[in-house]
Amino acid sequence: MKIVRVILSPEAEEVYKYLNEKSANSKIEKSILLAINKKVELIKLNTHYGNPIGKDLIPKMYKEQYGITNLFRIELPNRWRMLYSLTNGGTEIEIIAFVLDIIGHGTYDKKFGYKKN
Repeated sequence: MKIVRVILSPEAEEVYKYLNEKSANSKIEKSILLAINKKVELIKLNTHYGNPIGKDLIPKMYKEQYGITNLFRIELPNRWRMLYSLTNGGTEIEIIAFVLDIIGHGTYDKKFGYKKN
């Protein structure tokens, strides 16, 4: 059985720290943070837990910045999203789930080129 490690990008790490700081005084941030922690555990159990994003729909910036070839989306409370990609780890017995972004719905729409009606 392969080991699954979940690693946060610098951008995702920054948002995670922000949510951690705000969660003591905000129910919304606390619910998002708790959901992230739960989803990370679910990814460790099933790396394909999230909804796959079609290769042609992956934002160019993710491909250029991280060289990813796959992307998964997980919905979080308050219309937030967590986006991750799967890669082989440094060994044949490891899979890395690389969390690229933890973002609100508006930012998600912009990154994917969706427009408001």
